[in-house]
Amino acid sequence: MKTNKLKTIFITLLIAAVMPIAAICADKPLPPKSKPADNIIRVLAIGNSFSEDAVEQYLYELAAADSIKVIIGNLYYPGCSLERHANNVNNDIPDYRYRKIVDGNTEQRDSTTIKYALADESWDYVSVQQASHFSGLPETYEPYLKELVDYVRQGIRKDTKLMFHFTWAYSNDSDHDGFKSYGNNQIKMYESIVNAVKQADNEMDFDIIIPCGTAIQNGRTSSLGDTFNRDGYHLQLTYGRYTAACTWFEAVFGESVVGNSYAPEGVTPLQKQIAQEAAHAAVINPFEITKIKK
Repeated sequence: MKTNKLKTIFITLLIAAVMPIAAICADKPLPPKSKPADNIIRVLAIGNSFSEDAVEQYLYELAAADSIKVIIGNLYYPGCSLERHANNVNNDIPDYRYRKIVDGNTEQRDSTTIKYALADESWDYVSVQQASHFSGLPETYEPYLKELVDYVRQGIRKDTKLMFHFTWAYSNDSDHDGFKSYGNNQIKMYESIVNAVKQADNEMDFDIIIPCGTAIQNGRTSSLGDTFNRDGYHLQLTYGRYTAACTWFEAVFGESVVGNSYAPEGVTPLQKQIAQEAAHAAVINPFEITKIKK
């Protein structure tokens, strides 16, 4: 009887000792892997459907056309806000569909955590972003952005570049509920996103801002007009997504996308030129609209 009682006390103390350690392990990323010597650039987006629009379709092909070897990862949860991302890292929640493009082929892993994705590769670039409807509302960024960034920085190499994906304003005819926060006004939404991203960058000191929002706004000044969305907020499937991919290409790889030989099937030479020039101008002037005279 006495032995059983002692055993019970021992097990109780053991559980009490182990539980805090388990909790600590659950909400901290694994140590980052060393950088491989294979000349492959590894890019991870922690996002939602807007990062899906930007990196999952045409970025790999743009890089390949310029002889850049790349692995692209995207953590997707629809409409995922910084608040949800922060909650997911704090509680190690397997919320995401994780897609990875390797050698031009897409692999998919469902019910994935940010911890898993960070440890999956020795990433050279990692991006974070806000949900589109909150993207121009600075009060929705904190404390969640800092919690997410602090977590990510623990799971990446010291030389890994941390990026912020500056997303786009909705089309003028969008019926998205979140558009009401900006008076259903595209320019007001764009300017609000610019101000919010500037504030976030001042606080977090990102290595790179990926100005897709400005690239899309630049494209809207061209002869294509306000046609860069397919449903009022997600990007049009060919030149819309291509414009975002061109922006990522130039912002991440540091090489002009103008003149890159790749364009998706169905994109006309004029659309290709507008997309490339809109992206190029955005990287040069990330917070100002540049008119595309085509």
